[in-house]
Amino acid sequence: MKILYCASEADPFIKTGGLADVAGTLPIEMKRQGHEVKVVIPMYKSIDPKYREKFTFEGNFYVDLDFKHHYVGVFKYIHRGVEFYFLDNEDYFARDNIYGEYDDCERFVFFSKSCVQLVRYLNFDCDIIHTNDWHTAMVNIYVKDFAKGDPFYESIKTVFTIHNLKYQGIFSSNSLKATDLSPMYFSEEALKFYDAINFMKGAIVFSDRVTTVSKTYADEIKYPFFGEGLDGIIRKYHYKISGIVNGIDTTLWNPETDEYIFQNYGIKNLNLKLENKREIQRMYGFEEKDVPIFAMVTRLVENKGLELVRYIMDEFLSTEDVQVIILGTGDYAYEEMFKYYEWKFPNKLKANIYYNNEESHKIYAGADFLMMPSIFEPCGISQLISMRYGTIPVVRETGGLRDTVQSFNEFTKEGNGFSFTNINAHDFLYTLRRAISFYYTDDFKIIQENAMNSNNDWEKSSKEYIKLYEELIGESN
Repeated sequence: MKILYCASEADPFIKTGGLADVAGTLPIEMKRQGHEVKVVIPMYKSIDPKYREKFTFEGNFYVDLDFKHHYVGVFKYIHRGVEFYFLDNEDYFARDNIYGEYDDCERFVFFSKSCVQLVRYLNFDCDIIHTNDWHTAMVNIYVKDFAKGDPFYESIKTVFTIHNLKYQGIFSSNSLKATDLSPMYFSEEALKFYDAINFMKGAIVFSDRVTTVSKTYADEIKYPFFGEGLDGIIRKYHYKISGIVNGIDTTLWNPETDEYIFQNYGIKNLNLKLENKREIQRMYGFEEKDVPIFAMVTRLVENKGLELVRYIMDEFLSTEDVQVIILGTGDYAYEEMFKYYEWKFPNKLKANIYYNNEESHKIYAGADFLMMPSIFEPCGISQLISMRYGTIPVVRETGGLRDTVQSFNEFTKEGNGFSFTNINAHDFLYTLRRAISFYYTDDFKIIQENAMNSNNDWEKSSKEYIKLYEELIGESN
């Protein structure tokens, strides 16, 4: 199959979150399985110069929007066998910020229409265009709109992936003119969302298939609590919505070869993990003793379950002989909360209010448990990484956490972590204490081995996407 993969960011070129991990890894795995994949992202000013200087200029074309004739420069770079294309327009992408600009609507409308025209420019007779989140949601509408007047686009099928329903690309109704689409698209059956337009809604309506990044999240978003105002549309189009859980790059996240950790180890020499634990105890000024280390590597925002943490942390640290490491930034209130607990329990909690990639590797390797009591979690990547390193996740059963973490059963010896169901602080505290109780038993090594044996690589997920593509193509033949 021939696939064009459209995203607003891709690792290693530019990254702000999990979307970049997916866009930088999934196409490579699909290429490895024999498919022709091209990836396209904007040519941001802040793309790492060590890559940018190696890009080759392929030419240019123009995109018409709102009576303006916009230049589109096309650059290419081959990364791990996959062609990555970068669409250049300095008016839109030579900015210090990737997102959050006053004209984000125009910027990503331009990028979306450019992606669709890129297919024609490259004469890339693709079978599938796969888009991600609101930034490329309009691609799905343009493909259908272009197909009305150009047979080249008639056979192209579109797949849209929702990585986080919370961010939808909602703009004023006046913004419709920036899209150059007919006023007919401002209707309840198209882009209209109350008195505004909603890019993500448009993608759900016009794409041929919609996926989310876990099976549970695909079900959860049908309900108002998780649906972010789009649950009605999602229920209406439920027949084309499915969930495929994300994977991780197991070459990057590999305790046997990880260059950032203090001591490499694997499932066959798991005892060497202890050296990483001792090193992070020294690094953070903890006493070097045999107590469980709990970690959180996360954005410090409410949906990560930090209100549950706030409610129980004082009791947890007062009554349990543990050490806790926090790594991440976010809302001021939560940053200050962890600084307070560090002040009150200096021998038990270390609050690192920043993010450092190298340090995250060290924490995943050295900690015993990872805390993820999320209120909602479309997929989650931290739990997948932690299991790879034999660090046991303690999670709330939501979204991808429910799909990837199975609570340990001491009778059957099955399970790769610990979990609780309700949004309840003391359920969380009980689960933390249950995890501690197993830390001091022979079962703990069994749980670690179960976690490290969990299959969370991209090969499994990519095969599910490929099956979805094949079904789509089969329907059109």
